[in-house]
Amino acid sequence: MSKELQLKVSVITGAGSGIGKSIAKAFAEAGSRVAVTDLNWEWANSVANEIKRSGGEAIALKLDVTRQDECQIVADFVVERWGRIDIWVNNAGVSTMNHFIELTEQDWDFNMNVNAKGTFLCSQVAVRQMLKQKPDMKSGLRGKIINIASMAGKRGNAPFLAHYVASKFAVVGLTQAMAGELAKQGITVNAICPGYVATPMQEREVEWEANLRGVSPQDVRQLYINDTPLGRLETAEDVAAVALFLASPASDFITGESINVNGGAFMD
Repeated sequence: MSKELQLKVSVITGAGSGIGKSIAKAFAEAGSRVAVTDLNWEWANSVANEIKRSGGEAIALKLDVTRQDECQIVADFVVERWGRIDIWVNNAGVSTMNHFIELTEQDWDFNMNVNAKGTFLCSQVAVRQMLKQKPDMKSGLRGKIINIASMAGKRGNAPFLAHYVASKFAVVGLTQAMAGELAKQGITVNAICPGYVATPMQEREVEWEANLRGVSPQDVRQLYINDTPLGRLETAEDVAAVALFLASPASDFITGESINVNGGAFMD
């Protein structure tokens, strides 16, 4: 078993299910101590217990990423427990769907607050802690931030998702701005842009899109597969593998990138 993250400390938001859960488990298998955070503490605790049963080290913490005070409380707890934060993964995300003209201000605020503002608030807390840490003697790095954006953060023609698209474009832009500013201080910032990932979040979206299109959920899933040259839905493990690469020493000279992981559905 590889141990690329041996004794590293990771915080992962929205890790109670889906992509975040897979990232948490992959990091733990690679030797990281993992803070599994989620708005739903029961889900986070279930993931943390899975990790511990497999011989890993994990804690579960409740976190609303839209609240700066909760972001700080989580960071402080992790540092008190393990002494540092090496990797922070901003995975928490939400979506709703509707025709552009039918989207509400509440839809806009919900998506922007969690997806964009949440990434901003958590990153500030993470960076402040990382700047207190001594650089690694080999790499010169103090820490790594990994943002989970979306194919929709690069490809705007996503039906019924104008507000979500805007929030994920914001994540890609924020990733670049942070990376440029923080590089000289030994912090890398990268993003991952998944495509059609089979998660509980996608299951909801499939139902919504089917209703909006007037087709069956299976028709929508087939649309996703047809739009993916590799011919299948993406898995959460596909995303976690790239997150593990970005967290590992293999990516120490990469910053400011938003890596497409979508089976060829969008290429740039």
